[in-house]
Amino acid sequence: MDNQQGTATVAQQAPAAQEAPVPREAPVAQEPPVAQEAPVTLADQAPKLLQHVAGYIAHRTVATGLRTGLVRRLADMDGASTDELAAALGLDPFYVSVWARSAFAAGILERSATGYRLAPHIGTLLLDADSPAFAGGLFTVFEQDEMFGRFERELATGTRLWWDETSDGWTAGVAQTGRPFYTRLVPAGLQNVPGLSERLAAGGHVLDTACGSGYGLLRLAGAYPAATVSGVDGDAHSVSAARGLLAEAGIEGVQVTVSPLEELRVDHPVDVVVNNISMHECRDIDLVAERVREALVPGGWFVISDFPFPDTDAGLRTVPGRIMSGIQFFEAQIDDQLLPRATYDDLLERHGFTEIGSTSLTPVHALTWGRRA
Repeated sequence: MDNQQGTATVAQQAPAAQEAPVPREAPVAQEPPVAQEAPVTLADQAPKLLQHVAGYIAHRTVATGLRTGLVRRLADMDGASTDELAAALGLDPFYVSVWARSAFAAGILERSATGYRLAPHIGTLLLDADSPAFAGGLFTVFEQDEMFGRFERELATGTRLWWDETSDGWTAGVAQTGRPFYTRLVPAGLQNVPGLSERLAAGGHVLDTACGSGYGLLRLAGAYPAATVSGVDGDAHSVSAARGLLAEAGIEGVQVTVSPLEELRVDHPVDVVVNNISMHECRDIDLVAERVREALVPGGWFVISDFPFPDTDAGLRTVPGRIMSGIQFFEAQIDDQLLPRATYDDLLERHGFTEIGSTSLTPVHALTWGRRA
């Protein structure tokens, strides 16, 4: 009996077995062909460079308008002809017409029935120093010698400087540029920190480190009238300016002292320590973090308000990234650099802070906080 015959007999005697279905191969998704990137051409690159030239012209146009009063006069007059502008400010009519045309090209001005007027919201952005959106200070501070001029002169030597070597114009410009950071921080920004505002409203003690010319002290004293407010800065000129600002505003009881933050000492522990756009300048950031921890009561808050420098190539090529890259020219001269926001998470964790949190207020302004255990 051959094998085939035996198999057939068995098959006849037993019920036919169900054949297992043969699995079908899943269809394989076809990858779309990878497009070959066309090589970058001269025609591609030229507009990019020319765009930078156009931006420079717009910057100089705005700065000229701020320094000469043209922007302010247009805001006050709600539109005017170039002849009216020139007569009001004692300027040459032809030159004013050239400026106005450039400002119109940059989107700073619009046409009006009588000539020109400021485009919507430009008055707030360029003139209202109390607005959290104020950006007028950037246009003049970036033209100060300390930003690019000195950097270029010392490019070969790498000679550093410190704040006490900068000009009065630079110090005033930085104070104006930093003002909207304090406006955003106090009180709205601090309200992002759980429990902090309630503590200060009940009469806590807040210390503003690197308080500069004192605008933050004014904001803190106004927002938290029951709290004790004090400030410290390593630059004697800035401390003198802060004391003068407080006296002019009629605010008493705010103590402002001169001290590097690495040597920070307090007579009595405080409830909150704030540092606004200065933490990146610390000579020894770990030592400062430790000094701050020692200055706080248990459960006290340390709030770092600073530029969130991009930590990716894509971030560097955004408008905020490019602006912060420009700020680095000055920061390099005082031997530091702006830092990515996450750097402060690591810093606070290293020094035992708990309940670490953060938030973004604008693309160029972020908060990081933690509490002393």
